[in-house]
Amino acid sequence: MANHSVGIYARVSTTDKGQDPEMQLRELREYCERRGWKVAGEYVDRGISGAKESRPELNRLMADAHQRRFEVVLVWKIDRWGRSLKHLVTSLADLDACGIAFVSLRDNLDLGTPSGRLMMQLLGAMAEFERALCQERVKAGLRNARAKGKRLGRPRVFVSEDRILMLRGLGLSWRDIAQQLGFGVGTVHRIAQKRSKNVCGSFGTDGATDDEGIGPLEQITTSLPHVRVEAGQ
Repeated sequence: MANHSVGIYARVSTTDKGQDPEMQLRELREYCERRGWKVAGEYVDRGISGAKESRPELNRLMADAHQRRFEVVLVWKIDRWGRSLKHLVTSLADLDACGIAFVSLRDNLDLGTPSGRLMMQLLGAMAEFERALCQERVKAGLRNARAKGKRLGRPRVFVSEDRILMLRGLGLSWRDIAQQLGFGVGTVHRIAQKRSKNVCGSFGTDGATDDEGIGPLEQITTSLPHVRVEAGQ
């Protein structure tokens, strides 16, 4: 890969403990010089953890990679690029799709070679294995919770029909009522509609109908039971 253009990436986690990306950059520049590569750009993240997939300079490098501004990405060590296996596999696959090779100096890893491509396949298999283990742990946790009688999902809450109809009678809109009670507009509508249907036989069909088409709600003054609904509906 002689005479190739290279994008150099360096990163340090902290800036107050003597960490300096210049050490990484110096070795990377010397490596490019030995191989006859031209440095197209340097991308340096300072004081940013490798656990973060989104980093300003890394994002800029990936944007330039999609513009084909270099042919190789060179890092000092693979943990400077990322510590998450998922992020590593995804980002390297993204570079490969752009036709860009990935080289890690200290790890002696070059994904532009047959052995490097084999390593990429192994990383992909490890990532798939990690996903399968995570899914199995989640399923096991759910089964254990059900076996102990725990109810999964959102907690149940109680909504007073009296309260809804009283606020409606004061002239509040359905949206205002929903916001005041902390429920969705659909939940408030459903409760009011249910009560309206129950009393239609008692009041007849000639009563005044409100502007939402719900029914003669203002005529309802009797004490009503509480209705149990799911939170957030």
